[in-house]
Amino acid sequence: MRRGSLDPSGLVLVDKPAGPSSFAIVRDLRSRTGARAGHAGTLDPFATGLLLVLLGGSTKLAQQFVGLDKRYLTEIDLSARTSTGDPEGDLVEELEAPDEEELSRRLEPMVGEVELVVPAASAIKIGGERAYKLHRRGVVVEMPVRRSMVHELQLRAYDEGVATLELRVSSGTYVRSIAEALGGHCRALRRTAVGPFRIEDADDARVIPPEEALGAL
Repeated sequence: MRRGSLDPSGLVLVDKPAGPSSFAIVRDLRSRTGARAGHAGTLDPFATGLLLVLLGGSTKLAQQFVGLDKRYLTEIDLSARTSTGDPEGDLVEELEAPDEEELSRRLEPMVGEVELVVPAASAIKIGGERAYKLHRRGVVVEMPVRRSMVHELQLRAYDEGVATLELRVSSGTYVRSIAEALGGHCRALRRTAVGPFRIEDADDARVIPPEEALGAL
């Protein structure tokens, strides 16, 4: 089958491991199937979890899937800030982690409609260039503020300055921005759901037919 084919066509639910970029996952599926491929919402290399990949003729349906709410399980280290808001950045500042009462106070305004600064190491364009490329070169720019909706936020555990949170957020929300707003950095991140699709159903060998994928919406 030639590369870039319209077949097979459908949706693949991938459980992305830590390390590779979302594009690397897409490239692997494209190589394995011979079909054109594209993801419907990226994950940072350090993050794991559900990545939606559209194959073949279904790539034209991308807009149907990119705006879906996302669910995450994250560990936020409140004892330090990093330059990227995640474990891949340089240590910027060591902090005294808050007690549980102070943590509750910080979490309260993070539910509902919130305004969050987009991380410097992100893919948005600043003056026509990707922000992460500017960041790598040491160019300091004022990052824009993005309005997001945090539908749900549950504190699952808090131990030695690390808060484990479960969240449901609107599309385009950076969990790293939430970590920075809380005063720390995102130590671990796992996407557990995208809209109606769940990580438990991930199987990168199965191509869900487009009518079945759309029907789930």
